[in-house]
Amino acid sequence: MSNWIKHAVWWHVYPLGFVGAEREAGACAGVVHRLDHLVRWLDYAVELGASGILLGPIFASSTHGYDTIDHLLIDRRLGDDADFDALVAAARRRGLRIILDGVFNHVGRESPRFRRSVAGGPLSPDASWFRLTWPADGKEPDCATFEGHHQLVTLNHDEPAVVDHVIRVMNHWLDRGADGWRLDAAYAVPRQFWRHVLPAVRARHADAYIFGEVIHGDYAGFVDETGVDSVTQYELWKAIWSALNDRNFHELAWALARHNAMIDRFVPQTFIGNHDVTRIASQVLDERHIAHALVILMTCGGTPSIYAGDEQAFRGIKEHRAGGDDAIRPSFPAASAELAPFGWPTYRLHQELIGLRRKHPWLHRARTRMVDLRNTDIVFEAFDEGNRLWVALNLADAAVGRTVDSGVDRLAGSGAVRRTGVRTELTLPPHGWAILG
Repeated sequence: MSNWIKHAVWWHVYPLGFVGAEREAGACAGVVHRLDHLVRWLDYAVELGASGILLGPIFASSTHGYDTIDHLLIDRRLGDDADFDALVAAARRRGLRIILDGVFNHVGRESPRFRRSVAGGPLSPDASWFRLTWPADGKEPDCATFEGHHQLVTLNHDEPAVVDHVIRVMNHWLDRGADGWRLDAAYAVPRQFWRHVLPAVRARHADAYIFGEVIHGDYAGFVDETGVDSVTQYELWKAIWSALNDRNFHELAWALARHNAMIDRFVPQTFIGNHDVTRIASQVLDERHIAHALVILMTCGGTPSIYAGDEQAFRGIKEHRAGGDDAIRPSFPAASAELAPFGWPTYRLHQELIGLRRKHPWLHRARTRMVDLRNTDIVFEAFDEGNRLWVALNLADAAVGRTVDSGVDRLAGSGAVRRTGVRTELTLPPHGWAILG
């Protein structure tokens, strides 16, 4: 894995929503140059403290971007190759890296290749790209789909032409200036497929950062068997908001112990929000604990991402229905000055904690050790080799006093700190938090 990833903090953007694109590509008469809307927000991302932009789908699709119809074409609702090049150049000027979202488990039903495979019959050159079952009456075949979604047709990952295609696509966009890939639904793809694809990509782009979307299961095993650099750490995401809502820090401690074991083998991609889940400001029942969630994210090992809008305490609930992602994928105004005023304190908190993390880059590989653990308050030590920070969180309605066996100062947060020799006494206010070091 490249050294630059040790310093990475991503600002995660879902482009089609961000720019206010039409819901369906068919409603767009021609190419609409909207990627420049994102360019106008790059300075905001830099000021936030991000080192790169993690982009959702930008390739030609029928609707939401995950029903790709052409991996080598920018979605016309966003622009064209020149707009992509301009985005990369603008990001480079600001020191920002770009990660792309690769949907290689399936394609949209409107994909020209899938249409040709159906029209050409079982002996057509394109038929081998899909898992098709042909009826005796010669009508349209049944096809394997992604998790039962009729519009998402699964690729045949045993087909060498599919392997070659994905290698070509990944290298094409890395050649054009991208720095890595998020592999959508990587868990659904046979693991040996990535073993065929990734070495060919790394042979040309050794510094590319490639991580897979994995929700459940053996994360470290997936990394070992596929060759990806990392996977999405959904276990920790769930434990953070669940522990805060249930006022049960034992759940967080359990998840952090598992997280430690992962850090021994790879560095997970960490988050408290993304384009697929309810926004953290809506997920956390007590808004005073939004800060606690961010503190945990920014002091644990991992490569963290901030989902665009979470830094402004955007609200939004994911619903499992058609259009159920709309609330968590809104359009952004022309400029940050048009954002509502109540979000800026959360933005400044993000700046502070991202800044603290970037001052302590060893946090990328930090492990955690429980110092004091109760249902409603916790003190844990984040450490790597000789580096250490202490994190204290209180969910209770009363102040709590805790002791750290080291003479340290308060680096962020609230509470009274008093050194007594080689120990430090900390008093945390109700619903308070502090980082000591």
